Amino acid sequence: MITAENKRKIKVRAKELVAQMSAEEKVFQTMHNAAPIDRLGIKKYCWWNEALHGVARAGVATVFPQAIGLAATFDEKLIQDCADIVSTEARAKYNEFQRKGDYGIYKGLTFWSPNVNIFRDPRWGRGHETYGEDPYLSGKIGAAFVRGIQGDHPRFLKAAACAKHFVAHSGPEQIRHGFDSIVSRKDLYETYLPAFRECVRAGVEAVMGAYNRINGKPCCGDPDMIGGVLRGEMGFDGHFVSDCGAVSNFHGPHQVTNTPAESAAMAVNAGCDLECGGSYAHLLAALEDGLITEEKIGESVERLLAARIKLGIVDGGDGEVCPYDDIPYEANDTPENRQAALMAARKTMVLLKNDGLLPLDPAKKLKIAVIGPNADSKKVLEGNYNGTASHYYTMLDGFRTLESEGFDVTYAEGCHLYQNKVEGCAEENDRMAEAISAAEYSDISVVCVGLDPTIEGEAGDAYNAAAGGDKIDLELPGLQNTLLDAVIGVGKPVIVVNLSGSAVNLSHAEKANAVIQAWYPGEMGGIALTDLIFGEFSPAGRLPVTFYNSVEDLPDFSDYSMKGRTYRYYDGDVLYPFGYGLSYTKFSYLPVKLSADTIKVGESVTCSVEIENIGNMDSDEVAQLYICDDETSCDAPISQLKGFKRVFIPAHNKVTVEFEITPEELALVLEDGSSVVEPGSFTLYVGGCSPYKDHKMESAKLIVSKT
Repeated sequence: MITAENKRKIKVRAKELVAQMSAEEKVFQTMHNAAPIDRLGIKKYCWWNEALHGVARAGVATVFPQAIGLAATFDEKLIQDCADIVSTEARAKYNEFQRKGDYGIYKGLTFWSPNVNIFRDPRWGRGHETYGEDPYLSGKIGAAFVRGIQGDHPRFLKAAACAKHFVAHSGPEQIRHGFDSIVSRKDLYETYLPAFRECVRAGVEAVMGAYNRINGKPCCGDPDMIGGVLRGEMGFDGHFVSDCGAVSNFHGPHQVTNTPAESAAMAVNAGCDLECGGSYAHLLAALEDGLITEEKIGESVERLLAARIKLGIVDGGDGEVCPYDDIPYEANDTPENRQAALMAARKTMVLLKNDGLLPLDPAKKLKIAVIGPNADSKKVLEGNYNGTASHYYTMLDGFRTLESEGFDVTYAEGCHLYQNKVEGCAEENDRMAEAISAAEYSDISVVCVGLDPTIEGEAGDAYNAAAGGDKIDLELPGLQNTLLDAVIGVGKPVIVVNLSGSAVNLSHAEKANAVIQAWYPGEMGGIALTDLIFGEFSPAGRLPVTFYNSVEDLPDFSDYSMKGRTYRYYDGDVLYPFGYGLSYTKFSYLPVKLSADTIKVGESVTCSVEIENIGNMDSDEVAQLYICDDETSCDAPISQLKGFKRVFIPAHNKVTVEFEITPEELALVLEDGSSVVEPGSFTLYVGGCSPYKDHKMESAKLIVSKT
């Protein structure tokens, strides 16, 4: 992280440069396509770039698993390592683009990732861009991503990360440009803000504002949220950028201003430094009309220039040479990086059911039928906001690599992903008979169902979605349940692989012998799946979202209250709970030990637990710590994740896992948004899942006293 002294010097240098600019030059620096100022050594620069799970939209790059899959790893180090590879490839590509004079969109070093919005409702189409439904998990994984992208140099950023979308943005997509998110102070500080706070603590360079309003004020024009909460309470000292076209929504669907000039002035006055869009072209008119001062515009430009000085793409005046300028083009898309994508994909996969069928014995040369609309799909590998891999391994490709080892692999599409037939002029169910035959003539079937980013995604991108990118229900679309019933009905072993970026109703899959949640697993997804099925590793992914039975179990999608949502506030039956995932081995948790059974308000305590792998296979385990306030004076979550560690435990070995529980972890958020540690009793749960219903976990009581 850049040192405080270097930040001070960079701010001084940025102020010197801005002082030499005309009003017009300042204005053109606030646009995402920033104009060059040759006399100051400032090149043309496009701020818009994406790196959600790999360098996106700029040609060949390593495609890691989608963000929701990375969250399922519950592994901060893995996420930081993956992000470090992403920023290395970003520098490799940027350095080459500079040599070619290519300064276009998606060619810079300012990446509008990660998305740390809370996946509060499984209908939200963009939920797979996030790290799930829990603010603690989202914050820790998001911060790890930020550290990996930005590097640890004391003077330079390797690349710049951007936490988005600030704040309380998580659907519905169709009305996002004019929607007003009504959020209580309690929900704001308990659920919607914590992940942003963690990213700020990690030194994130940028924060992006959302399209929507929050409690009546547009997110990119709210001085209380941008200046008061983000810069004031959280201490954010980077630059703030609007989502694309968000400022034009002020005088459009939000109807809070009348003209583009008023909108531009409102945004900059509130602290939005950079606009993705075209409204800031009207800042000169706003200046003439007295709606904004040149000094205020200059403050934003100073923050923007400081970011470019940190990246080494504007001269800092200190003679320092950016070490990342030497990263060669050959550092992009290397065999080592592809191997890292494979390791990440393996860690994302969640085993939801296993009746003992898995792992398969590789010595038995089985006839395998690979069936389903996602079996040979490249789209489900990529997710969205993705790059282009130099090679893709679909689920089918993974199994075909086994043919040279004596396996007989048969493929049948089975059905379309969401329509009732594959061929336009065919009759309904035109691929079903083929799938049944493939199952009948094979020893085992692997049925690959789910969704893809054309069904769930951002408004305007998910073209086939019925709700502008959002889902209308949790059901597998089209004839997929019919396909599952038909293949399972053959009576031979069946493994169901669900590829989706969100929770779906997998009740039909429960009739199968095994069920795997594979998310959108990246370029090496097919290899990772076959490795899992044949026991090359023991699965240890965990669900970062709750799998509900139906949307009927949930509040209205437009209701931003957390009541009745996520494992923290929903107490009904679910298909699979948050934090859930099976293994090929078994773990025994010994009783939880506390460094003290009673502490005073404001003190910390250490929680430790010994975990033994009592099975016969080496494996990772994800130890999870949840806290429940037993004597709360107001509404509080049923339980809250407040610690997690993914650890490797060889068979018949033990490890001890420790969690430091600070006052922040014990704090209760009150209705006014303030936090307090209340004296009384707390229950600490530790285990391999959330404390759902009858799920067995080790627990301990902690008493917090006033004095």
